[in-house]
Amino acid sequence: MIWLTWRQFRAQALTSLAVLVVFGAGLVALGLVIRNSYDADVAGCVAPGCDPDEALDTFRDRMFQPVLLVGLLLLLVPGLIGAFWGAPLVARELETGTHRMVWNQGVTRTRWLAVKLGLLTVAAMVFTGALSLLLGWAVDPFDDVNGGRFDALLFPARDLVPVGYAAFAFVLGATLGLLTRRTLPAMALTLAAFVVLQVVVPVAVREHLMPAKTVTVAYDRTAATSGGARLNLKHGGDTVIEGYALPGAWVLSGRAPLVDASGTKVPGDKVQACLHGKPAEDAACLNDLGARFEITYQPGSRYWPFQWLETALYLLLAGLAAAVAFARIRRG
Repeated sequence: MIWLTWRQFRAQALTSLAVLVVFGAGLVALGLVIRNSYDADVAGCVAPGCDPDEALDTFRDRMFQPVLLVGLLLLLVPGLIGAFWGAPLVARELETGTHRMVWNQGVTRTRWLAVKLGLLTVAAMVFTGALSLLLGWAVDPFDDVNGGRFDALLFPARDLVPVGYAAFAFVLGATLGLLTRRTLPAMALTLAAFVVLQVVVPVAVREHLMPAKTVTVAYDRTAATSGGARLNLKHGGDTVIEGYALPGAWVLSGRAPLVDASGTKVPGDKVQACLHGKPAEDAACLNDLGARFEITYQPGSRYWPFQWLETALYLLLAGLAAAVAFARIRRG
């Protein structure tokens, strides 16, 4: 069974190897470009008059689009694996009737499916893991400077989670192929289901994998300048804080009311009296009033626990899909 599975899969394997070589060469080239740019824009900012913050902004602006593009390409890989590896795995044999030849030679249906799913799921995980490893090396200087590793477009294209996506997408494709018994519908359903999950999990699930933290932040010079907090005076007289960011953290609350030490909303007229068009001085004035706001966030130190938890979630979903496939094939 192992040799037969390899012979049936060798065309996809050789194609994938070619893709890995080409994409890998592109990632190595991108990594060298990023490192040269970092050396020129950031590490090379030693001359008098060179602003380090401006140098960092220049580096980020220059590298953001290529880094985002290769990340999106890697994000597509698990879905394509599910559609082009997983969906035809069983559906094509059921369409052509070649499965009967194997089953009539003493190979049980369960063993037949187990070998196919086991070997090729591992292959999908290794292939995606290799691409993720190359991408991680290539963009490492950018990620260190950018700091937003929880970003919705960056998090799913890094480290462990693409491996979990690949395992789930492949098993899902194989299961849908077994259920529909048609290759093209199974491919379409696999891609659709994978895309839906890639939207639902970041929006509704990821932030709840670990309990968030809530802290009170004083509205002072630091919050207004390096923290990026912005005042938004609403028509009802309330003042809302927007845009506050913690370095490396995932801030979940985008808007928070400005309150004083007792928790009472700071009146709009008092806020207005402090505003003179100079952010640092305006913040100092509001800080004298005891102005503060609450933020809910996931600390940057939780990046790896989130990677492990989301990977485990997708592996669990892959296991559930495999259970459905085995239950279906036992019933014929």
